[in-house]
Amino acid sequence: DADDSLGWSYQFWQAPRKEAVQRQMKNAGTKVGADELPAVTQLFTEPYMVAFLLENALGAWWHRAHPGKPLPVAMPYLRMAADGKPAAGAMAGWPQTLAEFRVLDPALGSGHFLVSALHMLVPLRMAAEGLNARQAVDRVLAENLHGLELDARCVEIAAFALALAAWRYPAEDGRALGVRPLPRLNIACCGLAPQSRRADWLALAGGDARLEAGMGTLYELFQKAPELGSLIDPGGTTARGGLFDARWDELASLLDAALAADAVASGRTELTEAGAAKHEAAIAAQGMAVATRLLSQRYHWMITNPPYLGAGQHGPALKDFCEANYPAAKNDLANVFLERCLRLCAPGGVLQFVMPQNWLFLTSYRQQREHLLRHVTWNLLVRLGGGAFEMIGGEVVNAILLTLTQTKPSEAQRLYGVDASAPKLAHEKAALLLTGEVVNVGQAGQLKNPDSRIALGDLSAGKLLADYASSLQGIKTGDDAKLKRMHWELIQSSRWVLSQGGAVDDDGEGYVCRLDWTESGKSMARLQGLAAIGRAGVAISSVSKIACFAYAGVPFTSEIAVVVPKKVEDLPAIRALCESADYEASVRALDQKVAVTNATLAKVPFDLAVWQGVAAEAYPLGLPKLHSNDPTQWIFHGHPQPATDPLQAAVGRLLGYRWPAERDEKLELSDEARAWAARCSELDLLCDDDGIVCLPAVRGEAVAVDRLRALLARAFGADWSAAREAQLLRDAGCDGLPLAQWLRDKFFAQHVARFQKRPFIWHVWDGHKEGFSALVNVHTLTRAKLQTLIHTYLGDWITQQKRAVDAGDGDATLRLARAKGLNDKLEAILEGEAPYDIFVRWKTAHLQPIGWEPDLNDGVRMNIRPFVQAEVLRIPGRQLGIK
Repeated sequence: DADDSLGWSYQFWQAPRKEAVQRQMKNAGTKVGADELPAVTQLFTEPYMVAFLLENALGAWWHRAHPGKPLPVAMPYLRMAADGKPAAGAMAGWPQTLAEFRVLDPALGSGHFLVSALHMLVPLRMAAEGLNARQAVDRVLAENLHGLELDARCVEIAAFALALAAWRYPAEDGRALGVRPLPRLNIACCGLAPQSRRADWLALAGGDARLEAGMGTLYELFQKAPELGSLIDPGGTTARGGLFDARWDELASLLDAALAADAVASGRTELTEAGAAKHEAAIAAQGMAVATRLLSQRYHWMITNPPYLGAGQHGPALKDFCEANYPAAKNDLANVFLERCLRLCAPGGVLQFVMPQNWLFLTSYRQQREHLLRHVTWNLLVRLGGGAFEMIGGEVVNAILLTLTQTKPSEAQRLYGVDASAPKLAHEKAALLLTGEVVNVGQAGQLKNPDSRIALGDLSAGKLLADYASSLQGIKTGDDAKLKRMHWELIQSSRWVLSQGGAVDDDGEGYVCRLDWTESGKSMARLQGLAAIGRAGVAISSVSKIACFAYAGVPFTSEIAVVVPKKVEDLPAIRALCESADYEASVRALDQKVAVTNATLAKVPFDLAVWQGVAAEAYPLGLPKLHSNDPTQWIFHGHPQPATDPLQAAVGRLLGYRWPAERDEKLELSDEARAWAARCSELDLLCDDDGIVCLPAVRGEAVAVDRLRALLARAFGADWSAAREAQLLRDAGCDGLPLAQWLRDKFFAQHVARFQKRPFIWHVWDGHKEGFSALVNVHTLTRAKLQTLIHTYLGDWITQQKRAVDAGDGDATLRLARAKGLNDKLEAILEGEAPYDIFVRWKTAHLQPIGWEPDLNDGVRMNIRPFVQAEVLRIPGRQLGIK
C-alpha cells in the first residue's frame, strides 16, 4: 500500500548515505571533499520531519483552495492557529490548481522529499481534478516534482525511488499500477563539470551564432559545479551573459537532435575519436541544459534539508563564492542555501527547510536575520533541539523546521511556533509535534529582541540585565597542559593563583584550577575578565546547563562568565534572577547553543524591583558565602564527615593533604564551612608524617585499613559504627566489600576518576594482591622520600619475606620475587633510566629533570609517567588516559 511504499523509500534512500555520514561525523573538523559533501547534504531527515513540513504546506493550500472540503489524505501533523486557520499560512501565492504548481528540492539527496510529496499530491489531484490514479501519478511526475542534486549517484537513486513509488502506487482496485513507461522526470545532476574540450561543445551548435553563445555560457557556468551545485545561478551570480540569448527550447532541441544523430551513427559504425568526443559532449551538455533549465525557473514551493557545512570546512572555491555573493549567510552552507532558495521562489512562494538552529541567535548571523525579518514572511518555526535525528547518536545537530513565504511581511504578521526541544528522543519530539502548544509572536517584534534573535516568546519588553550589570568572559589559555592545574596537584606558591572554573555538579559550586599565565614577563594566555577580580558578582557556567554559583572574586576561566553589578547593592536581585528557572529559560530563548556566549547572559529581561523582592525573601540574612562539601573544590573545608565522598577525603587527609580553604584565611567561607575546617585539627594526630602509608604492616606502623578506620571514627564521632562504615562503602559503589579490600582494590581507580585522572595519592604495588602496597602523597614524594619508600618501607617488607621463606612459607617465595621486581623498577625511576624518566615537552634540555627530581609545577600527568611506564601503579595507564 501507499504507506508501505513511503516507509520503504525512506529506508531505501538512507542506506547508501549511512557510511559516509558516519565517516564525516568521525572526522568532524576536517575539510570535506567534493565526494563527501553530497553524503552529508541530508542528515537522515526523519519521516516525521518530512511529514510535518509536507502536511503543513499542502494541507494549508487545500484549506484555502477547497474550503469546507475534507482532506483527501490524512494529515495528522497539520497544525492550526487559535482562529482555526493553518499556522503555516494560507499559501496565497500558490496557484488555484495543482496543474500549474511546481515544487523543487534543490538538495535532492536520494529523493525522500519528492517521494513523500508524490504520495500526497496524487490523492489531492485525484480529488480536485477528477483524475484516476495513473493519470494523477503521471501528471505529478511531469508537472509538479523537480529536483537537483550535486552527487550523480544520488540522482540515480532518486530517479529509481520515484519510479518505484510510481509503479507501486495503488490503483482504484488496490493493486499496484505496475511497471510502465513514465513521463520524463524533472530531476538532474548539477554537480558535474564539463570534461570535454570547449571546441567539442561549441561544435554542437552547428555554426548557429546564438546557440553557440548559449553553449559557451553553459560550458563556463558548470566549471565549478562540483563545488557549487544548486548554488549555480544562470540568471545572476554565476552567469555572464549569452545563456539567455539562446532560448531553452531551441537549445534543448539542438542537443536532442545532436544526441539522436550521434546515437544513429554509433549504432551503424564505430565512432571516430572526434565523433566520440562530440557524442560525449552532447550527452553532458544535455544533462547540464536540464539542470540549467531547472535552476532558471521559479517555484511555488521549495522544500529541502540543505547541506550543513560551516565556513571553516568550505573549500577555496566555495568560500570565495559565498563571501562574494552571500556575505550575511556565509558562515554555514545551510544559510547560503536558504538565501539561494529564496531567489528560486516565485513571488508568494513558500520555502521549507530542515536546518541547524544556531543561526537564529548567533551574533554572526544578525545581518541575515534582520534582512529576512524585514523582507520575508515568517510563518511557522519548530524548534527540535538535540536528538532530533534518530539515526545519529548524541547531540550532533540541533535542528529546526522552518516555513517562510517570499513576500514582504505585514506589520501584523504573526510567527507561529512549536517548541519540541525538551524531549531527548526523536519519537518523543514527533509526538509533541502532533499535540504541542502552537504559540505565536509578532514578526516585527523579533527585530526588537537583543541582536534580533528569533524567539518563540516576547523578549523585547522592559529593561535588560545588561542595563544593571556587565557579563565578563574568563581567561583563555593557549596551552592548558602547560598553564592550568587542578588545585590538588600543587602546593600554594606565588607562581600560581587560584582561579574559578565551570560547574561540575547539580549544586553548581564549580571546580577550580590554578593558572600560571606568565613566563619571563610574557603573557601566555588571553587575559579576560580581569575587571571582575576582587569584586562581588555571580559566576555562571555557560556550557550545557546554565548553572549559577557564588563568585569568589578570583581570576576565572573561559568555561564560565561572571556577571558584575554596576551597583553592588543590586547583587542580591541579580543573584536571585540567575538562580531562578526563569533565567535559564530566558537565556535559552536567546541562544540554544551548547556553549552560550557571555554577552547573551546579560541580554535577558530584568525587572529590578521584582527581583529585589525575590531576593529579600530568599536571602533574609544576606547572600550565602562560599561553601562546598565536594573534595574536588578548593573551597572544600577539608573535613570528611559532610563530604560528598567521605572515604576519598579521609584517605587524602590520612596521607597529609590539606585543602586550600584550610590554609587561606582570606576566603569568605560560610560559617558552617569554617566550623568544619576548625574541626580538622582534631584529626591531625592521626595523619601520616611522611606521606607514605603502607597497606601491610611495615616499619612498626599499623596496617593502612586500621589507620583509616581510626581517622574515620574520630571524624564521625558518635555517629561512627559498623553500619556507618558499611553505608560509606555502599555509597562508594562497593556494597558488601570490606574496607580493607576497598582500600586495596577499589580506592585508586575511584580516586583517579574522582580527581579527573590527576591523582594526588598514588597507589604503588608489586603486582601481588597479598604483596607490598603503599599509598603515597605526590606532594611529599621527593627524591629523598622515594628512597625512603624503597629502602625503608619496601626494604622492611623484603626482609619480612626472606624470613618467611626461611621459615618454610611457600607463598613467601612469590611475594619476595614480586617485591624485588618492584624494588628494581623503583630504583630505575629514582635514577631516571629510560623509559622511566620524566620528560616535560615545554622545557628545554637543560631544564629537564635527571632522575626522580619532580617539579610539582609540571603537573601530575607529567610526573606520573615513569610510574605508568614501570607498571607499578594499582591500575594500568589506560585508565589514567596515559599510554
